[in-house]
Amino acid sequence: MPSITPCLWFDTEAEQAAELYVSVFPGSEIVDVSRSGPDMPGPAREGDVLTVEFRLGGTPFTALNGGPQVSFSEAVSFQIACADQAEVDHYWDRLIDGGEESRCGWLKDRFGVSWQVVPDRLVQLMADPDPARAQAAVEAMLGMRRIVVADLESAADAAGATA
Repeated sequence: MPSITPCLWFDTEAEQAAELYVSVFPGSEIVDVSRSGPDMPGPAREGDVLTVEFRLGGTPFTALNGGPQVSFSEAVSFQIACADQAEVDHYWDRLIDGGEESRCGWLKDRFGVSWQVVPDRLVQLMADPDPARAQAAVEAMLGMRRIVVADLESAADAAGATA
């Protein structure tokens, strides 16, 4: 199978975005920065960043400075599976800085890229064999912005106790 590399289209912020992302995700790095030459067509000036190749935890990405014609939407997002509340808080706090929160663990970073910060415990509770516990966890999640594991567990436990 051929490799697949997400390409993120920015106006002019590709390098800044890549720098943020590699600072947030352990084991990440900027691999290459390409710059425009003297005879490049378009509005780019010589030396401007065109693309940034980077890896987030081993996954390759390309950031492209393509201009203002295209913007991000929630139709595409990156889901971060978090082992515990500490990981949820780590990613949420760093990615939300200058961005905006949404519902159910979704946020947009300062560049407009959408992320889902999801604790593994949510997935486990949603698959609980007791449908009342699973439903209670989902309902609790629907009322949250940042997902709080303790609140999910409390909701599930309360539903399980009444069943």
